Amino acid sequence: MGFAGLGVGAALGGLVPVVEFMTMNFAMQAIDHIVNSSAKLLYMSGGSVKHSIVFRGPNGPPTGVGAQHSQCFAAWFGSVPGLKVIAPWNCEDAKGLLKAAIRDGNPIVFLESELGYNESYALSPEAQSENYVLPIGQAKVEVEGSDITLISFSRQVGNCIKVAQQLKEQGVSAEVINLRTIRPLDVNTIVNSVRKTGRVVTVEEGWPQHGVGAEIIAQLNEHAFDYLDAPVARVTGADVPMPYSKPIEDEAMVQVNTILGAAKRVLNRK
Repeated sequence: MGFAGLGVGAALGGLVPVVEFMTMNFAMQAIDHIVNSSAKLLYMSGGSVKHSIVFRGPNGPPTGVGAQHSQCFAAWFGSVPGLKVIAPWNCEDAKGLLKAAIRDGNPIVFLESELGYNESYALSPEAQSENYVLPIGQAKVEVEGSDITLISFSRQVGNCIKVAQQLKEQGVSAEVINLRTIRPLDVNTIVNSVRKTGRVVTVEEGWPQHGVGAEIIAQLNEHAFDYLDAPVARVTGADVPMPYSKPIEDEAMVQVNTILGAAKRVLNRK
C-alpha cells in the first residue's frame, strides 16, 4: 500500500514511477491506490490531471506457494476503466511492452509470469535495439493457421504453440494469438482470425467465471458469431483456490494436454 501510494504521489508530481510488487498477489494490499487513486483520476478530473505510472510484478500461479500467492490478476485489473493491462509472453514482449508502458503516460498494470521467469527466449536483432518498443493494444499472431484459433496470453502462449505443433503433425492447421494486452483488448485481430478458422479455444491460468476467456467469448458473440462453426471452448485453471499439495496443484493448473484435448473437442464439433 505504501509503495503504491508513494508511486501515485510521485506520478502526480511529474515523475514516471515503476512500482514493483514482489508478487501481484500483494497488489491486493494496494488495490485502493491502483483503482481509486490512479485509474479513476483522469476521468474524475475531467481530463485535466494525467499521470504516468506502471505497477508491475509476477502474476499467475507459480508452484508450491499456496492459494494466497497463486492467482492470475488479468481479469481483475482488466475490468477496470482507466487502466491499461499488459501481459507479456516472451523476452521480446517483456522488453518492448515495458518500454512502451513507461512511455505511455497512463496508469498501467504490467503482469509478468512468475513461472515465465524460469524460461529462456531468443531475442531477435531488432529486439536488442535500444529503441525497441511494441504497440500497446495490439495482439500478435505467433503461428498462422486455418483450422482453429488458440487465443492466450503470458506463459500459456508457449503451451499453445506446443499444441499447434502437435496438431500440425496430425494434419490440423492451428493459429496462435498472443494477446499481449488484456485491456484494451485487440478484438480486430481475434475476429479476423475467427473469420479464417471458424473454431476457437481460449486459454488462461485464471479462474473460469468472469475470466478473460469469458470476455473474448462475449466479444465473439457480438462481432463474429456468424463465423463460428462450433462453440468456443475455454481452458482455465480450476475453479478453486490453488491447492498446496503438488499432485492436486498439477490437476488445478493448465497443462498442454488439457489445451490439446479442448482443441480436439472443438474440431470434432459440427
